[in-house]
Amino acid sequence: MAQKDPRNVGHKPPRPPQEQEAPGIEAKMTPAPDYGLTSYKGLGRLKGRVALVTGGDSGIGRAVCLAFAREGADVAFGYLNEDQDAAETRRVVEESGHQVISFRGDLTDEAVCRQLIEDTVKRFGRIDVLVNNAAYQGKAVERFEDLTAERIERTFRTNILAMFHLVRYALPHMKAGASIINTASVQAYQPSPPILDYASTKGAIVTFTKGLSQSLIERGIRVNAVAPGPVWTPIIPASFDAEKVATFGESNPTGRAGQPAELAPSFVFLASDESTYVNGEILGVTGGKLLA
Repeated sequence: MAQKDPRNVGHKPPRPPQEQEAPGIEAKMTPAPDYGLTSYKGLGRLKGRVALVTGGDSGIGRAVCLAFAREGADVAFGYLNEDQDAAETRRVVEESGHQVISFRGDLTDEAVCRQLIEDTVKRFGRIDVLVNNAAYQGKAVERFEDLTAERIERTFRTNILAMFHLVRYALPHMKAGASIINTASVQAYQPSPPILDYASTKGAIVTFTKGLSQSLIERGIRVNAVAPGPVWTPIIPASFDAEKVATFGESNPTGRAGQPAELAPSFVFLASDESTYVNGEILGVTGGKLLA
């Protein structure tokens, strides 16, 4: 099989200018993100396991749901209000031959976090893999003063506070051998001022991951994170103006943004027994952007 040139996978800018309101809808994106529908082939690495993925309706979350199912897991996922995208995730997971359930709700509300865990356990009896992936990224601002108190609070409640709640409620239903995977970002290491609230939460997620990993390994539960670089997901047209969207990823060393399908294998690795000696790590999948 011919080797793939990392500069020529997916698509490169320019792309059609487009903008959306948050949280963004994958079904409206042009070109459509590649989440692995025709390419991901499972090897049974998660056979018999139960995975819960937040933000599983689209983008990286959908790619992870699909990959987990094709690796043998039953999947539960949460999403905010993107019903059309969520229906597509359910469809492709079901077609993989595994069970899937989805939950609509806003993770800024602690009660929703608790209910997401309780409903998953009610259906499947346990949680073997928890993927804290859901995130909010507001529109890029020109000045720091344009970051309103309301927006900052929403960003932190969605991106990091929800992780605390979800882990607290999930732990009683996780046994030794379970895995928690958080979605961080290259923004934790190379923060962009126009989205500094988002970048700050990603820095917090790195610290949360490292600290939690040291606590939970005593119970046999591993905690790691994946730090994506620029990736073509609905968060992009929802966060930037049309001109920026058209050239998004152009300055990356690979000359392009990544595709969700390129992120999913890292989550599979960290969820599987192939990574039993990996704990407290931040796995960068950035297309060449450096994490340090």
